[in-house]
Amino acid sequence: MSGPAEDERLRVQQLRALRRRWLRDQELSPREPVLPPRQLGFWERFLQPGDSWRQQVHKLYLGGRFVMLRVLLPAWAITYYLKYHV
Repeated sequence: MSGPAEDERLRVQQLRALRRRWLRDQELSPREPVLPPRQLGFWERFLQPGDSWRQQVHKLYLGGRFVMLRVLLPAWAITYYLKYHV
């Protein structure tokens, strides 16, 4: 004797089993995701740390900073003082 209650109970049971199986299928294994090896673009390769051009740019920056702070600014200050105050 199967009535509407039995059919409903069976349908609910099947839906629960399907949901459990679907949720189990959504779990990633330790090997997932499998991604292809990343190809570095131009800028990623260009901006790799430790390249010689970076060291040269840093030396140029330090030299420019030295010239600006130790030569040009004091020379400007001295010239300004001599021109307007002496």
